[in-house]
Amino acid sequence: MSNTTIPASLNEAWGFWGAMNEHAATAWPLAMTAIANATGEDFDHIRVFLDSRHGRHFADDVQNGLYQGQPLADAINAATGRWMGWTIGRQTSKQYGIPRGLPYLAGFVIHCGLVEEQERV
Repeated sequence: MSNTTIPASLNEAWGFWGAMNEHAATAWPLAMTAIANATGEDFDHIRVFLDSRHGRHFADDVQNGLYQGQPLADAINAATGRWMGWTIGRQTSKQYGIPRGLPYLAGFVIHCGLVEEQERV
């Protein structure tokens, strides 16, 4: 990872931050770190992922863990592990251009980061 400073959300109304409600400020750095450790991706790409609709879905998974009584860090780690355990299938690969078989979380973090980079060009 080239960026070691955790960037702030640029989408506090929606995405991961918006879905985490009162847990957002505490959950953000935990999720950024857990995803970085799992994927090896840069914090800037992870921020884009968490600010996206995919980040909102990730937050829904974390919220499910909280609902089941898991502490916040455990819920984030469980969601991270689950998303890394899933793989990109044929349809998702075709729709998003993410290589088939890549871990789902890594694939969408990379995808979101690349899309943002292309929009800046």
